[in-house]
Amino acid sequence: MNLFLAGVQGFIIAMVLLVCELIYFKIAGKYNIIDKPNVRSSHNYITIRGGGIVFWIAAILYAAFAVAGERATSLHIPFLVGVTLIAAVSLWDDISSLPNRIRIIIHFLSISLVFYGLDLYSVLPWHFILAAYILFVGILNAYNFMDGINGITGLYSLIVLIALQYANRKYLFTAPDFIHYAMIACLVFLFFNCRKKAKCFAGDIGSMAISFWIVTLLLQLMLKTHSVIWIMFLAVYGVDSILTIIHRLCLKQNIFKPHRLHFYQILANEKRLSHPLVSFLYATIQLLICGLIVRIHVAHPQHEILAAIAVSLLLSGVYLLKFR
Repeated sequence: MNLFLAGVQGFIIAMVLLVCELIYFKIAGKYNIIDKPNVRSSHNYITIRGGGIVFWIAAILYAAFAVAGERATSLHIPFLVGVTLIAAVSLWDDISSLPNRIRIIIHFLSISLVFYGLDLYSVLPWHFILAAYILFVGILNAYNFMDGINGITGLYSLIVLIALQYANRKYLFTAPDFIHYAMIACLVFLFFNCRKKAKCFAGDIGSMAISFWIVTLLLQLMLKTHSVIWIMFLAVYGVDSILTIIHRLCLKQNIFKPHRLHFYQILANEKRLSHPLVSFLYATIQLLICGLIVRIHVAHPQHEILAAIAVSLLLSGVYLLKFR
């Protein structure tokens, strides 16, 4: 019966998110919140921008049900305020570009709220907290940079969330619904986005909101297990982002400007592979890595660092194929 009720609840949440997404499409069409292709785009048609607002709506629904069911923790309000700040500034940037410094300030503020909700300031020394700021704000922006073809944000995020839910069954680091709601939002978004011709793009609001959610979950898992190996749940995105930044610095380019040098962009644009196929490849490789990391952590925790280095080197070798 509990499984049945969970399925009914999930279906209702999905339908609510679906309706909200359709309403947003009407609003976006009326106010011209669209993405127009340019020479650096990986698409050639006008598309609704900001469809990833469904992730923020899912976060609102989760927090509301948690409070109503008296299941709220000290993290819920800081997370809700943080994801709302991230979503607001990102939607603003989708509609009218904002200076980088304003966005970065909001990113740090939002991460600070999560740190506060998890009592991180009293748990970790200052130099670890500083490193955590750099790491997690970097992840937020890398996630945004990687959102460039149909399906990639939704599929990749869904795989990471599935891996987090599996880890949660072993370590119980968060409420299962905190992951379920994000997974449902991914499925709803993918229905409109993972197509040859997408109905909508995530926009900054989508990539930033879901990455903020995933960062929060990863931080909870790290604190519960006292291990940072779980950062490898984002290994594919991480290697692509870091090596692309290095490549662009070597070319003396502004790393904050749009470009077409990510490996997935090479596959989609130069190699002419379909967007859903490239997105599926990225998600599948990350799924395999997640499975390996879980197995290593359970069976051979002493080899975690070695495994992380080996995986990173292997991914780096694959990335270098883009220069062939």
